Amino acid sequence: MNFQQLEYIIAIDQLGNFGKAAESCHITQATLSAMVKKLENELNTVLFDRSRQPVQTTDSGKAIIKVAKRILKDRREIVELCDQQSEEVKGKIRLGIIPTIASSLLPVMLPHFMKDFPELELEIHEITTENIIKQLHEEKIDMGIMATPVEGAVLEENLLYYEAMMVYGIEGNNKQYISPQEMLNQKIWLLEEGNCFRNQTITLCDLKEKPLESESLQFEATSFDTLLHLTDQFGGITLVPELYHQLMTKDRQVKTKRFESPFPVREVSMVYLRPFLKKRAIDLLSQRISDLVQPQLTTSNFKASDMQIIGI
Repeated sequence: MNFQQLEYIIAIDQLGNFGKAAESCHITQATLSAMVKKLENELNTVLFDRSRQPVQTTDSGKAIIKVAKRILKDRREIVELCDQQSEEVKGKIRLGIIPTIASSLLPVMLPHFMKDFPELELEIHEITTENIIKQLHEEKIDMGIMATPVEGAVLEENLLYYEAMMVYGIEGNNKQYISPQEMLNQKIWLLEEGNCFRNQTITLCDLKEKPLESESLQFEATSFDTLLHLTDQFGGITLVPELYHQLMTKDRQVKTKRFESPFPVREVSMVYLRPFLKKRAIDLLSQRISDLVQPQLTTSNFKASDMQIIGI
C-alpha cells in the first residue's frame, strides 16, 4: 500500500468513473485500474462495484476511503511542517480567486510570484465567493482572494487592498466626480447572479427595491469586458473596479468617472481557515500582493474617513 493508491481510490470515489479519476491523477486508466486492483487484493476486499455506472463505492470501501483521507491529510501536514522551517516560500498552495478580481490581479501578481518564489507550486482556481468558502471548509483549497467582509463566514482575513469603484459610460459630463444619486435613473448593466461585484453595485446604486424585470436589470453579463461592450453598443452605464480600469484602453478610460467622497470601495482580502500550517506563507504572499498593488491605486492615499466600504 502507498500514498498514490490512496489518492487513486479517493479520486474514483469522488468522480464515480475510473477514466475521469485516471485523468485527474494524470495516469492512464490501465495503470489506475491495476493499482486499485492490487490494493484490493492486499486488503482482501472489494472497494468499488464496477458493474454500476457511475461506479459505486462499497460499504467497506467508504470506511477505508474515510481513513485514507485522514492519512493523506496527516501526510500533507508533515510536509507543511517541514516547509515551515524553511525561510523560503515553497511547496504546493491551492488558491481560489473570484473572477472579478482574477482578471486584473493575476496579470500583476503572477510574474512577480514566479520570480520571487521559484519553489512555490501555485494551483489557481477561478471560483465564486460561495465556492471559496465551501472549498476552504472541504480542504480543496488552502486560501482564497475575494471581496470582504462576508457576513456569517468564519474566516481569517489578511487585508490586501481597498479598490475604488468607478462608473463607465458617462459622456458629456465635465464633472470630475459623480454621486450615486445621479445614477438612479440610468440603465445599469450588471454582472450575473453569484458575482459579489453585482451585489455591491446594487447596494451602491440603491437598486434593491427595483423589480428584477426593470430596465436596470434586464441583462446579466459574465465579465467586465461584456459589460463595456454592452454599454458602448446600447448606452447606459456600468461599474468597474479601479485595477480593471487601468487595463482599459485610453478612449474607454476617459468615459470613466470617479464617485465623490466618501469614495465607495471594495475591500479585497486573502482568506483562510485556522489552524493552518501555511500561515507564514500566506502572510508573506499577502504582503507581496499588497506591496505590488497598493502603489497602483488611488486608495493608498485615502484616509479611512475618505472611504465607504461596500459590503457584499
